[in-house]
Amino acid sequence: MPDPNRQPIVIATWPFGLPASEVAWKTLETGGAALDAVEAGVTQCEDDPKVNTVGYGGLPDADGEVTLDACVMDHDGRCGSVATIKRIKNPAKVARLVMEKTPHVMLVGEGATRFAVKHGFVETNLLTPESAKAYEQWKQKQSQHDSHDTIGMVALDAHGRMAGACSTSGLAFKLPGRVGDSPIIGAGLYVLGGIGGAAATGVGEEVIKVCGSYAIVENLRRGMGPKEAIADVLDRLRRRRGNADTDVSFIALRADGQAAGLSLRKQTNFRYALISPAGKQLLTAETLTE
Repeated sequence: MPDPNRQPIVIATWPFGLPASEVAWKTLETGGAALDAVEAGVTQCEDDPKVNTVGYGGLPDADGEVTLDACVMDHDGRCGSVATIKRIKNPAKVARLVMEKTPHVMLVGEGATRFAVKHGFVETNLLTPESAKAYEQWKQKQSQHDSHDTIGMVALDAHGRMAGACSTSGLAFKLPGRVGDSPIIGAGLYVLGGIGGAAATGVGEEVIKVCGSYAIVENLRRGMGPKEAIADVLDRLRRRRGNADTDVSFIALRADGQAAGLSLRKQTNFRYALISPAGKQLLTAETLTE
C-alpha cells in the first residue's frame, strides 16, 4: 500500500525531460511503481523524433547509422542495459528485459538487436529525414558536433521505491562502436534503494572517468544533500582535468525527496524537469564554475 507520508517525485534532464516526466507522473500519481514510471517517461522521449539525441530521430554515427544506448536500475539494485543497439526504437524497454529475462547486465550491438527481436520488438529505420539531412551536412564539413543531451530520469514512488532510466543516441557522428556513459551502470545512472539516485548528461568519457552517478549516490549515502553530492563529484572531475572546459551535468534525488541538478559550467545552460505533488517545474541548474 502507498504510504500517505511519502510524496512521489520525478526528476529528469533537459527541457525534453518535462513531457517525459509528465508521462512518468501519470504512473506515480496513481500509486504506480517507480520502475514503470521511468520506463514510460523515457519511452516518450525515445519516440519523439524532434529530440535528435535520443531514440527515433537521433543523430547517427560517422557511418550514418543510428545506434542507441540505454539502461535501467531499480530500488533493489537490479539493472540492465544495451549499447550500440541498432534498428530498435525503444532501448530502455530492451534494457529492462535484459534485467528481467537474463542473468546479464549488458547486451551490445547486433546481439542486443537479436535479443529485442526475440522478445517481440520490430526492427525499424531510426533515421528521420531531418537527421539524415544533418548527417549529409556533417559529411560535407566533417566538423565536430557537440550533441550529447541524454535523457536521464530518476523517480521515487509512493511506496518509497526508487528507479532510474537513461537513454541516448550518443555523441553525434561518433566513431562506430563508441559507447558513452549512458548505458554504464555507475556512470550514466545509479540507484541505491533507501538512499537515492543520480543520472548524468554531457560528455560521457568524462563521466565514466569519475564513475559519476555512483560517486554522487555514495555521497548521498554518507549524508550529503543532493546539490552538495553533485558539486563534490563535479569538482573531482574539474581537478582531474585541470580545468572546467567540458560539458557535464547531473541530477540527483535523495530518498527523502530532496532533489537537485548542477552543471560544471555556465555555458552548458543545463535545465532539468521536476514534478511532485507541489507541481511541475523546468529549472535552470546552478553551476560549479562560471
